[in-house]
Amino acid sequence: MNKIVMKLGGTIMALFFVVLLPLGYVANQIFTNFYYSQVQQEIGELSQKYARTIPSLEDETIIGMFMNLAELTNKEIVILDASGTVIADSGTQIVNVSNEDMKHLSEGYPVQKRLGDAENNSSYLGSGHPIIESGMFKGAFFVLASVNDVEEPVKKIRDLLILSAVGALFLALGFTFILSKKMSDPLLEMEKATREIAKGNLDIRVSVPSDDELGSLGKAINNLAVETNRYRSNRSEFFANISHELRTPISYLRGYSQVLKQGLYQSEKEKQQYLNIIEDETDRLVRLINDLFDLSKMEEGKLDLAFEKVKLDDILEKALLKVSMEMEQKGLSLRSDIDKKISSIDGDPVRLEQIVVNLLGNAIRYTEKGFIDVKAWYEKNQVHVIIEDTGVGIPEEEIPFIFERFHRVEKSRSRELGGTGLGLSIVKNLVELQNGTISIDSKVGKGTRFELRFPAAE
Repeated sequence: MNKIVMKLGGTIMALFFVVLLPLGYVANQIFTNFYYSQVQQEIGELSQKYARTIPSLEDETIIGMFMNLAELTNKEIVILDASGTVIADSGTQIVNVSNEDMKHLSEGYPVQKRLGDAENNSSYLGSGHPIIESGMFKGAFFVLASVNDVEEPVKKIRDLLILSAVGALFLALGFTFILSKKMSDPLLEMEKATREIAKGNLDIRVSVPSDDELGSLGKAINNLAVETNRYRSNRSEFFANISHELRTPISYLRGYSQVLKQGLYQSEKEKQQYLNIIEDETDRLVRLINDLFDLSKMEEGKLDLAFEKVKLDDILEKALLKVSMEMEQKGLSLRSDIDKKISSIDGDPVRLEQIVVNLLGNAIRYTEKGFIDVKAWYEKNQVHVIIEDTGVGIPEEEIPFIFERFHRVEKSRSRELGGTGLGLSIVKNLVELQNGTISIDSKVGKGTRFELRFPAAE
């Protein structure tokens, strides 16, 4: 008996050292590499967009705007002229941009490398893109991400892995003293399951033979597989979700700024409308950066809203104006039936607009032809809003999960069209926080209809 217990205990200890430690190491390496690559991709896209949109290196107002943008994106910005001299920065003095790098940039190629700050003795991941004006190389636009900021979340995950390993070790020592011969078969099953989990097979489950400690261990292994699978899925989609939520306002900013830059407007009033949209989207961009934090606060009941009496018809008109360009580009028509005399509601105008823009964005994204139908009316002390499309629709079995955080319908299709499953979760939480309700009716191949209901203000 003692020999079996000792062998079984030794097997458990070996499993923890041979399986969990490599699993932790692999998980740490995967997360580290994934996080670094995502940050490098992010700053690469930012530097490319900034370099293409900066109109002139001599306009101090424009330069100042980009410096303010550095604070909003939590990224450092450095602008060089054609000779490699720093003409503007957000507080970082990079030192190792070589002549070879400048030559590479002057030929129209981007540069990605680790850069140092001589003044602050700091290290940054840097991405630079050439600034081209009228076919001439005028300089380079660098976006930097602090290596310390990148390594901080990686260190936290590493600490959690170590803490989990230490806890698992103590658990193994406790079980060593209470195991018996009849437990060997289920333990062998559990050993096999943990090895499969280490290989990435997170669908495996073990049988739970009893309600004692052995049964608890079996349940724990099953829960580990479920939670690890969920963590892996959420982690892989985490940055895609953020990119989706940030991409919309950035697209508006870029689109309308190009319209203004190229003079594609008919009147001063229309120009002012575009400027107002750019200003609003800049504010919205700041808010969207905090959306994931807002979701957490919503779930904890700690999100503060600025309630006031709001006319939903104004919110709808404003949201429709913002998405009008995107609808025109896809050739979609708008059917609007908004009662101008609907009662006001008590709500946060910023969050209400976020709700409508999110729903309209989804409708446009998943509709290739046809129309978007927007209705609003007052009935039985409630304000109703319907946003309906003629898009691809949602399978009936997916509808109960459509508002879950990170849930995506047909992930390949959602990824192709830019969906993440984050927007509808935000919408549902925001609607409910403003005493409203949201319902969905959808048929595959025919379209989707969302209906909002808010109690009228007294």
